Amino acid sequence: MRKKVGAVILILFFSFMLFGASEARDFGEPEYLDLDEHLIENAQEDTGANNVVTAVLYDYRSFDTLGEATVLFAAIASVMVVLRRMA
Repeated sequence: MRKKVGAVILILFFSFMLFGASEARDFGEPEYLDLDEHLIENAQEDTGANNVVTAVLYDYRSFDTLGEATVLFAAIASVMVVLRRMA
C-alpha cells in the first residue's frame, strides 16, 4: 500500500512539473514589458525612492522581501540549533 501511494505521489509530482515546463515561456523571451515600463517611469513618483531597485524591493515587493528575510532567519536559527547540539 505504501509503495502505491508513493508511486501515485511521484506520478502526480512529475505530471505537475511536466505541465509547468510545457506552459513556460521560451528562454530569453521577455514576459512583462508593460510592468517594467510602468515601474521605471513611475517608481519615484509612487514611492518617493530615488533608486528603482530600492522602490521595487521595499515598496512594491515588501511582503516578498519580508518572507525572504524570514526564511533566511529560520535557516540561520536552525543551523545554530544543530551546531549547538553537535558541540
